Order: sequence, then C-alpha cells, then structure tokens
Amino acid sequence: QVQLVESGGGSVQAGGSLRLSCAASGHTYMRFCMGWFRLAPGKEREGVAVLYTGGGSAYYADSVKGRFIISQDIIKDTLYLQMNSLKPEDTAMYFCAARACYGTGDIRSNPSEYNYWGQGTQVTVSS
Repeated sequence: QVQLVESGGGSVQAGGSLRLSCAASGHTYMRFCMGWFRLAPGKEREGVAVLYTGGGSAYYADSVKGRFIISQDIIKDTLYLQMNSLKPEDTAMYFCAARACYGTGDIRSNPSEYNYWGQGTQVTVSS
C-alpha cells in the first residue's frame, strides 16, 4: 500500500507561482509512475504532469507546458509540481497519484489508470 499526502495549495493572483508537494510512504522502493491531476468544477479530472520515478522524460498536458515543472526528491520520497505563470483556468483541486509502472513508455495521463491517490489540495487563481 502507498500513502500520498499533498500540500502547498493556496490562493494566488494570476501570473503568480505555487509549489505543490506530495509526500509518499509505503512501498516506495518500487518504481512508480507518479503525477499530478486536477479536478475543476464542471470538468473531468485531467492529467497535468506525470513522471517515472526511475528517471526519464515527463508528460505534461498541453495547457501547462512551459509553465509547470514536475520533479521528485528520491531521498525524501516527495513529488513536486512547480506552477508558474498561473492562470485563472488553473483553479482546481490538485491530486497526487501513483501506479506501478515499468518506465517512461508506460506513463499514462488517464486518471482511471492510477490506483493510489492523495486527498487533494486546492489551488485558486484570481484574475
């Protein structure tokens, strides 16, 4: 079992930045695809950024490319999402999620393929 706990959400004006953190515990010696997903009112949950904990290129949704950066601290078992140039349309509940996977070729952006989830952290961007 893997436990995920997000932090770092909050309210910010458009153009501002936030960094989300996701602390993982449990079977973290395994290799996972871990990522950030978001759920906005009236919209479906979508994949924002995903990486393979063993290294390699990450996936980014087109809407966040060039603005968001996903990274990890292996020693701390923590996943990060640096969000820059935030826009009001980035307002959502952000979730950290993980699934066992074998490499960057196995990265998926579909939330339904992830079986470990955090409780979420709210990000609100005002114009």
